[in-house]
Amino acid sequence: MTAEESSAHATSYQRPALHVVRPDSAHSVGIVQRQYAHFAFPLHLRAGGVLPAFTLAYETYGSLNQDRSNAILICHALSGDSHVAGYYTNDPHEAPGWWDEAVGPGKMFDTNRFYVICANVIGGCQGSTGPASPAPDGKPYALRFPIITVADMVKAQRFLIDHLGIERLFAVAGGSMGGMQALQWAVDTPEQVGAVLFIASTPRSSAQNIAFNEIGRQAIYADPHWNQGDYYGRTPPHAGLSVARMIGHITYMSEFSLENKFSRQLQEKDQRRYTFNTEYAVEGYLKHQGEKFVRRFDPNSYLYITKALDYFDIGEGFPSLQAALAGVRARFLILSFSSDWLYTAAQARELVEALPGREVEYHHVEATFGHDSFLVEVETMTRLVGGFLNQLIIG
Repeated sequence: MTAEESSAHATSYQRPALHVVRPDSAHSVGIVQRQYAHFAFPLHLRAGGVLPAFTLAYETYGSLNQDRSNAILICHALSGDSHVAGYYTNDPHEAPGWWDEAVGPGKMFDTNRFYVICANVIGGCQGSTGPASPAPDGKPYALRFPIITVADMVKAQRFLIDHLGIERLFAVAGGSMGGMQALQWAVDTPEQVGAVLFIASTPRSSAQNIAFNEIGRQAIYADPHWNQGDYYGRTPPHAGLSVARMIGHITYMSEFSLENKFSRQLQEKDQRRYTFNTEYAVEGYLKHQGEKFVRRFDPNSYLYITKALDYFDIGEGFPSLQAALAGVRARFLILSFSSDWLYTAAQARELVEALPGREVEYHHVEATFGHDSFLVEVETMTRLVGGFLNQLIIG
């Protein structure tokens, strides 16, 4: 099977209400626990830095089969973490994992069939070693933390997969930055990856991608509490991080989804007050997203991870993208979305065209919710991803 291209149409034009499955449901992975893998040896990084020891936080769902051949690694995006599905408690107010609609019994990543793994990336702030972690002197690394790349994230994950006793992954999957990691896996260790699910992602960050990331970083730098990254034990630069998140969140949506959700609705009052206070509903929404984000994310991690995104170019050091992918053995599912202006269809097709003669299935999905379409278009994603995984099982 050579590169197959099709156009898939999303099933709805109003943003679907995500169906929350409680932990006691047959379709939920239930109550889960974050686990930690500690590695007491150095991690040598692509930019030349070294972590003398490191920890990865991860979660698993489902069970490994007897020959350990059914493991799928899901790689998270910039603001994600290891908690991809399920719940930590029975609290009815607790939100499920960030891709709970995708992982569980009978879902697109069917835990009745697959052993699903998700780890917080190195440099993150949800249990894996990052800028907020203690350095050898016991103080937080802050900006002493070495520069990381997507390749370093994958290198750390390879140690985790070895720790779990898995020689070969059935598939590596991810959206956005997760897709970059999945592609890096296929290039760095072709013998360990059966398939790559590359979703709403890009083989290299464009100038526009880098520009948006830099604006977010500048917002953090400009916060008077940033203190050159040395804010631990003090007031964090939450205002700057909030603005960075607001900027990023706009790139995850589309003009249609913003207009459809908010138009020019006023926040609370029935008429304009002509002040600098929040008046429009879209302003209130972005402020809410920023305020939510600062409660769970470290500003320095935001700096390091966005820099890793900027550095990502899977073809760097090769005469062409095709040459960089010459040793890849995995089958590919590549998905792009019509309204995604962060990682565009043109960027996805660049990857498709660099894999001539390979087993590649490409779908360009007509969807209206921008970059976030891969998270909210559940029926379309289940059909495409679930169908691809079924084909792999059948052979």
